[in-house]
Amino acid sequence: MSPVTHTTRPQHNGILVLDYGSQYTLLIVRRLREIGIYSEVIDGRESQPPAGFQIDGIILSGGPDSVYEDGSRPLPKWVLPLNVPILGICYGMQLLVEQAGGHVRAATKREYGHAVMHAKKSSGPAACLFPPTPVKQTVWMSHGDDIAKIPDEFDISGETDDHVVAAITHKIKPIAALQYHPEVAHSEQGLELLKTFATKLCHLALSWDGKSRVDSLCKHIRDVVGDGHVLVACSGGVDSTVTAALLLKALGPDQVTAVFCDTGLLRKHEVEWVSERLKVLGLRHLEILRSSALFFERLKGVTEPEQKRKIIGGLFIEEFERYAKKHPEFTHLGQGTLYPDVIESAGHGAGSKVIKSHHNVGGLPDRLALKLVEPFRWLFKDEVRTIGLELGLPEELIQRHPFPGPGLAVRIIGDVTPERVAMLQEADHIFISALREHGLYHVPWQAFAVLLPVKSVGVMGDNRTYQQTIALRAVTSSDGMTAGVADLPLSFLTRVSDMIVRRVQGINRVVFDITTKPPATIEWE
Repeated sequence: MSPVTHTTRPQHNGILVLDYGSQYTLLIVRRLREIGIYSEVIDGRESQPPAGFQIDGIILSGGPDSVYEDGSRPLPKWVLPLNVPILGICYGMQLLVEQAGGHVRAATKREYGHAVMHAKKSSGPAACLFPPTPVKQTVWMSHGDDIAKIPDEFDISGETDDHVVAAITHKIKPIAALQYHPEVAHSEQGLELLKTFATKLCHLALSWDGKSRVDSLCKHIRDVVGDGHVLVACSGGVDSTVTAALLLKALGPDQVTAVFCDTGLLRKHEVEWVSERLKVLGLRHLEILRSSALFFERLKGVTEPEQKRKIIGGLFIEEFERYAKKHPEFTHLGQGTLYPDVIESAGHGAGSKVIKSHHNVGGLPDRLALKLVEPFRWLFKDEVRTIGLELGLPEELIQRHPFPGPGLAVRIIGDVTPERVAMLQEADHIFISALREHGLYHVPWQAFAVLLPVKSVGVMGDNRTYQQTIALRAVTSSDGMTAGVADLPLSFLTRVSDMIVRRVQGINRVVFDITTKPPATIEWE
């Protein structure tokens, strides 16, 4: 067996974002890619820039540290000598100010939320980021420190009503810094500022679009796989389905076999639904592994969420490897791993803490008999959907709600048993079917049911009941990194609750989850 090796990036130049722990860091990368600029994020403490990546510009993120405190994260020594355009945001601004001999202090008045910035005339190449109109604009602040004294080589480009320094530009170099967050939608000129930074200071073309992604990823796949044969792990979800379609386009049907593992943890009628839709892709080879008994046996008595994920991830690989051993032509395992999966599993190198291990990241063994090909490892969900549309996949596949790789195991709090899975499958099916019937399916980005380990007293007819609880979850999002609560009518939710209680044996109470992400995650486990 060979060591696990992950696929290389689909593009080798762009803007590098250094992460100092801000909750908004991934939004910076997202906004740049929305504009059409390729971007990546790394830990702000890295001692060396990423190998093989041409850095056309650098953005320093915000973060919780104070530059004047011991142990605060410093600016890496390699950043300034690169002589590329730099944009510092919040903590990133304070790093640049301190580096240049200015002074950062604890703010006398902390700013969180909306503020008004007044533009001021400045010089230097970065002055283009702050055009004279509008004279004032709404910006989004989130800081406890501010600038007491700016370095001599910088101009003040913007101040708030409270005379807090909101923006500065270097008088000679293409360097600018902001106390506010342009990546947050509440900063009304934020997206335009990022676009100007990328195009006018970094001189980048807006080339990261659907067609260029498909072309670069196809080349990338051919380079990685060569004459090999890919066993692509399919779940029927958007990510793995588009992965299979892209592999087919890049390599042709003779080099791709789709294997769908029936874990017993899928949605109601999922095996039949997936089998039919995958045939639309033009796959010549589709295998279904009937593995539910094995998964239930290994999960017996397991209640800890991380352990569930790791067991399921390991079993996925075991089953695919067991199948592959019978087919020596397989050289690679294809997966629909996404950038947020890697980030939340703390496998991307940005120093973030583990939020939860994703089955296709945290569950992988240290050594695999197959090499990995993960074309979407650097992409967000909306970018994958764009690629799917570019490939001509049907709307019902591309716009389907996301479904977790570990399946219903992470939507059952506590023991995972066939009986509890069947109960959740039915409740979830009622909820999703009702969304479709009432024309509400596309209101949430993702909707599902969760089975709670909570029993409560109820009454049905003249009889007392003591049964379990279902929680309904419906969120709005673009990529799963942050999420709001979908605005579903109360009358609709009441109707769904009534149907679930009447039709699902063992359920006598339904609740609706109204928690955003953060502080919660979208899935309960």
